[in-house]
Amino acid sequence: MNRLPPWRLAAGIGVLAALFFFLAVFAPYYFRNLELQNYVSEMTHRVAAETPSDDVLRTRVVEKAHQLQLPVMADNVRIGHAAEGLQIDVRYMVSINLPGYTVNLHFYPGAGSR
Repeated sequence: MNRLPPWRLAAGIGVLAALFFFLAVFAPYYFRNLELQNYVSEMTHRVAAETPSDDVLRTRVVEKAHQLQLPVMADNVRIGHAAEGLQIDVRYMVSINLPGYTVNLHFYPGAGSR
């Protein structure tokens, strides 16, 4: 039976450790973004009955983002009205500082009430 050389085993363990590290660092932001996406989608469908102002909608989105610890400001939220219904788009960036490198993750959750 052939055994792996020790350096190959160490390299394989190192690659797996790096993958788990990146998963632990990045995954929370992707899950929080998914929660914000679901919230915005639900909001566009719920709003048809309420008809609140754009400022109220924008404030709700920003407050939800802050609850999720996402760096969304009021100017990151775009609200549009068309014949198809309400459209809410959110664009924001999260900077993650890694040792020796900074990663900027760009997120674009949005939804319409078609």
